[in-house]
Amino acid sequence: MVQDDPNGELVPAGGSTSQGKKLNVFARIALFIRQVFAELRKVVTPTRKELVKYTGVVLGFVVVMMAIVYGLDVLFVAITQYVFGIPGGA
Repeated sequence: MVQDDPNGELVPAGGSTSQGKKLNVFARIALFIRQVFAELRKVVTPTRKELVKYTGVVLGFVVVMMAIVYGLDVLFVAITQYVFGIPGGA
């Protein structure tokens, strides 16, 4: 196995697997595990401030989506009641 220079990723020696001989199942599993660890080394843990900001953004997005779904639900109930002629609501 060699590292790909631009990205630092692990690739099979001799280029891609389609050009050379195909790796056996154990070699492919080993390559996969090495690539997983290589990707995990690239992960950056957010600071506490960033984590609070990201959490706020996610919660805000969820609240907005809940409001949109609730509004559509109320609209569809009103349309259904109008179409089927249910007097006075539920």
